[in-house]
Amino acid sequence: MTEIWTLAALWLGLALLAGLASIWLRVATALSEILLGIAAGAALGTLAMGVDQEWVKFLAGAGAIVLTFLAGAELDPAVFRRKWKEATAIGLVSFFAPFLGCAAAARWLLGWDPAASWLAGVAMSTTSVAVVYAVMIEFGFNTTDYGKTVLAACFITDLGTVVALGLIFAPFTLKTLLFVGALMAAALVLPWLTPRFFKRYGGRASELEAKYLLLVLFSLGALAGWADSEAVLPAYVLGMILAATVGKDHVLIRRLRTLCFGLLTPFYFVRAGSLVSVPALVAAPGAFILMLVVKVLTKITGVYPVTQVFRSPRNEGMYTTLLMSTGLTFGTISALFGFSHNVVDQAQYSSLVAAVIASAVIPTLIANAWFLPKHHVPKAEAVEVEEAGAAAPPAPGRRH
Repeated sequence: MTEIWTLAALWLGLALLAGLASIWLRVATALSEILLGIAAGAALGTLAMGVDQEWVKFLAGAGAIVLTFLAGAELDPAVFRRKWKEATAIGLVSFFAPFLGCAAAARWLLGWDPAASWLAGVAMSTTSVAVVYAVMIEFGFNTTDYGKTVLAACFITDLGTVVALGLIFAPFTLKTLLFVGALMAAALVLPWLTPRFFKRYGGRASELEAKYLLLVLFSLGALAGWADSEAVLPAYVLGMILAATVGKDHVLIRRLRTLCFGLLTPFYFVRAGSLVSVPALVAAPGAFILMLVVKVLTKITGVYPVTQVFRSPRNEGMYTTLLMSTGLTFGTISALFGFSHNVVDQAQYSSLVAAVIASAVIPTLIANAWFLPKHHVPKAEAVEVEEAGAAAPPAPGRRH
């Protein structure tokens, strides 16, 4: 156990340092964790960091699941109904532009075989819900219609990525059919069961609501893994389904955020950064740079004009475009799927993962530095009122 406690102290020390760096540098915490993970991986090595130890991978995976669920729960059904055209248009263009552009670049500029080229298109088509949601939380956009519309567009983009990966590469078997059936059953049952369970057993010191949600998330995640899918997919869908219940419970959301951002997501983001092989990229940077440039350029040329069609201010439109250019969770998942199934080799995998992680860092840094839509940032007074309201004792008959 000594080794485990030592590694745990190391990882949480990195998380604390990343949090302080995010304050000093005025960047999102998720980005500072990724960058610090890259530095730590280069300095210490993944073996010394215990990156491949099962408990580290579990905490990182749990962080991705809970963070993705929270992002889905922040989607406001009323806002989506009002903004569905904008969210759908941005989301679809955000998927198709880099999917086709990066696949073509891999095939005709890098000379990759067709299967590897399509895998590159899938991996680079994503928008990182984890990064975008973390940025939304950082600046308070998650409470605004603007932020909720961007998160909805992220869902559309990543849904396209998952569907493309499944149609092109993943075998459609009886397991897949059973998984889809179970997810549909959960979508029907949970919106009815969850509010009744919370009303009957909620508001207790044992935090039964959190245990209930984690049970459902991990169960569907296990079923997704059994069906050769990914655990974050049902988590995001479940978050959207329960947005009307969980998303409205600010106390529960705050407690889940404490668990997520305080313990779980640092393992996810730091681990994602540590997996980048800096020597390999320095030795052969061409594929990494090309994939990154093509992804960002195709996102900009595709998404920005759509934001202008819906009359977004130019500053806001570019901020939306750059956030939609980020990638992390589904991008690394797609690349790892391709490597595990011999679609891409080690060098191709390293280039794709590095480009995905760089796309999580560079566009977000540029967006926050030069295009931050400050008119959407909640005023300090409003934030303080919201926090005070969440901490205040509940009225009789409500959760406590």
